[in-house]
Amino acid sequence: MDIRQFDEVVAFAIEKEQEAADAYSTASKIVKRANVSAMLLEFAAEEERHRRKLEEIDPARVEDADVADIPDLRISDYSDGVEITEQMDYQDVLSVAMKREEAAHNLYTMLASNTSDGGLRKLFELLAAEEAKHKLALEKEYDEHVLSEN
Repeated sequence: MDIRQFDEVVAFAIEKEQEAADAYSTASKIVKRANVSAMLLEFAAEEERHRRKLEEIDPARVEDADVADIPDLRISDYSDGVEITEQMDYQDVLSVAMKREEAAHNLYTMLASNTSDGGLRKLFELLAAEEAKHKLALEKEYDEHVLSEN
């Protein structure tokens, strides 16, 4: 893959990470529970870190990176993607966040499976693993504080 192609792919990923950071930041201002707001701000910061990683990526280093195997509790498979509203409760916020992370994971997984370039595939696998970590954290929170209360 030439450098122009690589730059285009990274620019696309940067745009998606910025969109996620902006969405979490916006949601943090809408919700009324302080702990939920703080959690969303942390996710926004994580997405910003992903964006910065992408901006600083060295194509030569991508090929040698290790990708962690992250478990999937599959809780978000049974959640509806709800729109963020001022009346949103804790469960709804977690649902939206899980779906966002699932969508990002699926995007990067699909992109990884549709490239024959080893370095690019590794980059997308790394990003998919990061999004899977976020989703797992949200699913654990949901399991501990929503499912256990019901």
